[in-house]
Amino acid sequence: MKPTSGPEEARRPASDIRVFASNCSMHGLGHVFGPGSLSLRRGMWAAAVVLSVATFLYQVAERVRYYREFHHQTALDERESHRLVFPAVTLCNINPLRRSRLTPNDLHWAGSALLGLDPAEHPAFLRALGRPPAPPGFMPSPTFDMAQLYARAGHSLDDMLLDCRFRGEPCGPENFTTIFTRMGKCYTFNSGADGAELLTTTRGGMGNGLDIMLDVQQEEYLPVWRDNEETPFEVGIRVQIHSQEEPPIIDQLGLGVSPGYQTFVSCQQQQLSFLPPPWGDCSSASLNPNYEPEPSDPLSSPSPSLPYTLMGCRLACETRYVARKCGCRMMYMPGDAPVCSPQQYKNCAHPAIDAMLRKDSCACPNPCASTRYAKELSMVRIPSRAAARFLARKLNRSEAYIAENVLALDIFFEALNYETVEQKKAYEMSELLGDIGGQMGLFIGASLLTILEILDYLCEVFRDKVLGYFWNRRHSQRHSSTSLTSHPSLCCHQDSLRLPPHLLPCHTALGLLSVSSEPHPDILDMPSLHVAFPSSPQIKS
Repeated sequence: MKPTSGPEEARRPASDIRVFASNCSMHGLGHVFGPGSLSLRRGMWAAAVVLSVATFLYQVAERVRYYREFHHQTALDERESHRLVFPAVTLCNINPLRRSRLTPNDLHWAGSALLGLDPAEHPAFLRALGRPPAPPGFMPSPTFDMAQLYARAGHSLDDMLLDCRFRGEPCGPENFTTIFTRMGKCYTFNSGADGAELLTTTRGGMGNGLDIMLDVQQEEYLPVWRDNEETPFEVGIRVQIHSQEEPPIIDQLGLGVSPGYQTFVSCQQQQLSFLPPPWGDCSSASLNPNYEPEPSDPLSSPSPSLPYTLMGCRLACETRYVARKCGCRMMYMPGDAPVCSPQQYKNCAHPAIDAMLRKDSCACPNPCASTRYAKELSMVRIPSRAAARFLARKLNRSEAYIAENVLALDIFFEALNYETVEQKKAYEMSELLGDIGGQMGLFIGASLLTILEILDYLCEVFRDKVLGYFWNRRHSQRHSSTSLTSHPSLCCHQDSLRLPPHLLPCHTALGLLSVSSEPHPDILDMPSLHVAFPSSPQIKS
């Protein structure tokens, strides 16, 4: 209960601690600074207030420390949808170059870089390909382009694609986009390139996605001449299922699909959302693949034109690394640098990329928002004995050829639900303020308005004690100077004694003094003093 304000308290200024304590909404101050002398009760109240304030400040410091640790939590949810965008599907034949398209000029320029061939081995390799050796007087071309080699000698989708259907409707090579990867010439279905409309699906299960039948063309595979890191021993295709924003890294993330089997790939879409620093480590700044020697950090130059993805960051990082080391780029890398020559491929680009992958020197954080696809695979053999003859007639191939070269691939959504993985802040600013408010009310019985009361009291103290001190000092100096210069008796003393006014005593009795005009004016006799101070008890007549 607040004490009532008496006449004495009403005369006190607002900066007085007793006035503030009697009107403040903070509990306990009125008992500590109330009227009366020091007592045991007042000391106990003071100890309780100090202990409560200390506990409150400790709890606030702990909450602020926890907030500044920037904790996060991950929420997993499953949501329903009536329509989902079908993912991009990239296909690559494991064999990068067709034997029927290689020429003596290709072997002259790229034989040692791609196949590990010495010049003396070129005639024997051409005979292994079933091609005649280079004619006498053969002159290689003055220049050579690796990208043109892969575009010309890579497997053609028109020859590989035997059948294509999406959601039961026919599709064809026109629905695929040519793309170059480290495996050579590849093709992407539903890429969305050049503003093409993305395909969607409204149902899950087999028959509601992409169904294709491919011929891997084993007769076009290059003979294995020598074992090296680039020599493929497999047969089939590589498949990568990814979002349209993400470039395919099919040599590392692709699934293997073998001829003689029908492979079923059941997908489920996952949408990932991560927090940026300081709560997480995600990034949304894309990378520029073009190498520029001027920037201090050539592997992390932002480019606003490309959305940030994890695979895109790695590809841009590799591109800039190769461009810095070799002065060129590999044919599947983006950017404006020239394509490496076969000699640069062999001596610089391939060793640089392999060393970079082993060291994992590209620091690419997770994107703040991304889409990925969980996959489940199953397969059955094709063709069955009952269907072998039918497929042989339909495809105009032998049964043995179909068993060794033909594969079927069925990609579909398991269901039209998708998972969301989202990072959230574990401790928001609103929760911090709520905890501080709760601790404030629990320990000291205060609120936000109490803080305003304290600030208002500090302003009153500053105005009365600090500003008031300087104002009173200036006012007293000005008043003293005005009084001394305007008093008539002091003017007389100034004229007769030839003293400045500020050296004369300030007393009313000075007006009774009469100053003689004798030659010795600065000596006062006792009678004069007796006349000047008639009522003084120390001086007797």
